[in-house]
Amino acid sequence: MPAETRIRPLAGVPEAEACARMMAESEPWRTLGRDADASLRILTDPTREVYVAGDDAGPAGFVILCLVGPFVGYIQTVCVAPDRRGRGLGTRLVAFAEDRIGQVSPNAFLCVSSFNPDARRLYERLGYEFVGELRDYLIPGASELLFRKSGGPWSTFQPRESR
Repeated sequence: MPAETRIRPLAGVPEAEACARMMAESEPWRTLGRDADASLRILTDPTREVYVAGDDAGPAGFVILCLVGPFVGYIQTVCVAPDRRGRGLGTRLVAFAEDRIGQVSPNAFLCVSSFNPDARRLYERLGYEFVGELRDYLIPGASELLFRKSGGPWSTFQPRESR
């Protein structure tokens, strides 16, 4: 029986390097041209919060959050190792992110690359609504599709306590 997959904060540079390799070796980041060095810079950005889903076998996926700036509550990255996909881990990472975001914002935002229909289906199934399209935003010929899931307007927002 496999060990339970737990979600917890990123645990140092070696784990960040393993996550950077996971990101650089999978879609949509390969198409976006994001290599391991660029991925590592994002994973170690001090303005981001990174949470890793892992077990005794190591990292199985991770989520990167941005809780500052114009889109407080931005889910910058959800990455699941190719051999761990299709088991609900992406859904668990998004739920974890939404719980964390709910402590500081009534809104969760994310972008999906136009060439990534599987991710778009997942986010729509989880209640995210399409907000707009950013054409040729990261690479020529592709768009980033902005989605939002709202718990209500800022004027009535009450921060949640962490679970």
